[in-house]
Amino acid sequence: MKLKLAISLFLLCQIGFSTISFSADKGTPKPLSVLQQQFLDLRFGMFIHFNIPTFGQSDWPDPNLSPIVFNPTKLDCNQWADAAISAGMTYGCLTTKHHSGFCIWPTKTTDYNVMNSPFKRDVVKEYVEAFLKKGLKVFLYYSILDTHHNIRPGWIRKENTQFIKDQLTELFTNYGEITCLVIDGWDAGWSRISYEDVSFEEIYNHIKSLQPNCLITEHNAGKYPSDELFYTDVKHYEQNAGQKVSKETNQLPAQAGIPININWFWKETSAAEKVKKAKYIVAENLIPLNNAHCNFILNVAPNKYGLIDDNALSELKEVGKIWKHAGPVSKLPFYKQPIISSNIAKGKKMNSSWSDDMNICDFANDDNFYTAWSPAPQVKQPWLEVLFEKETSFNTIGITELTNKKPGEARVSKIESYNLQYWDGKEWKNIDLQTMNQPLRIHRFNPLHSTKVRLQINSWKPGLAIAELMVYNEKR
Repeated sequence: MKLKLAISLFLLCQIGFSTISFSADKGTPKPLSVLQQQFLDLRFGMFIHFNIPTFGQSDWPDPNLSPIVFNPTKLDCNQWADAAISAGMTYGCLTTKHHSGFCIWPTKTTDYNVMNSPFKRDVVKEYVEAFLKKGLKVFLYYSILDTHHNIRPGWIRKENTQFIKDQLTELFTNYGEITCLVIDGWDAGWSRISYEDVSFEEIYNHIKSLQPNCLITEHNAGKYPSDELFYTDVKHYEQNAGQKVSKETNQLPAQAGIPININWFWKETSAAEKVKKAKYIVAENLIPLNNAHCNFILNVAPNKYGLIDDNALSELKEVGKIWKHAGPVSKLPFYKQPIISSNIAKGKKMNSSWSDDMNICDFANDDNFYTAWSPAPQVKQPWLEVLFEKETSFNTIGITELTNKKPGEARVSKIESYNLQYWDGKEWKNIDLQTMNQPLRIHRFNPLHSTKVRLQINSWKPGLAIAELMVYNEKR
């Protein structure tokens, strides 16, 4: 009996030593600028769209598709990792939950997960273990939009935020160090979930409290200007959706991606498709993007058996033959602090001096960066103001202009001289700050309290159009 017990303990110890520990060590927090540079130095990674859509033959399958269809009988995450290494990649990024809400880890938050499928294995764990074992970094993908659990327009409830936080807590405490979280399905025209419906600031701070060195890259480059980090640590460009990072003018840490196949998720036709050629992947994407402060992520979707098809495997090897990781990329020219707080000017009452034709002041806080207020040409010193219902605290004001430019050209401001002001109850007071000469200005200053904020323009050039006047009360 004692001999059997000793043998059992010995075997348990061997198992413990042979598997990777997934304890979540917060580690020493690093400056965001250091993390962003390390992210860019990775250069090239593998996006892995693999979830219940793989078995639904649609990237957006029926949100009530039964878990019974999820059964990748030959799943081999080591094959994925080997394929990534063959191309010279340094990390992977797995779709833990896509828009249809199915979780490929044994979450306690919902029955709509892998443990209620015939497969009954933790895919996230197997992916993390395989990639870490091969020396690759681990990224995770997570969708805020969730059509199965009705986290979608018109259905948002307060408890949805806690549901999201609970799922992220599992992902950030059960799988060790996560280098980056790629978020999707949030503040976009097609998902229509605002950063107020589900608080970006609350989710962002929650992730950072669990793993402060995890970067967050949000799929919002299609909406927000490329000059600042709005609601993200890294700008994410979905190139298939027409989102193009400027290879000539980009100054911010970025990530851009395309699928090697036609679609993001595997389809029955994928194995016989002509995949994107290695020369195109390297010469048209990887090299020029790396030279523009942009990390390139190539999607390689496993099939319904859990394996990458031969056509993709073969082309990844070709990529590895013509491209080698050359070490760190060039340094970012400067550091920008991300904006994570809600814009408290959004949708508030606006007022202004005489406007040009239909371009009235209400276009300057409609949360649309492609509409704008324009002053009438006859007005020498136009002004634009936001009115709050009651005295409001704020410490940051943003101004962004709508400018016409050719691809690759820098945006140029039409404002020559201006003041930012607040109403003290009797008169307008200038805010003490250093003015800027660029079309997107973010001014941070000591906290103020007022019922009105004004942009006073002292001199300007024809064609001025203010897309958004933004006001924030940042926690700092």
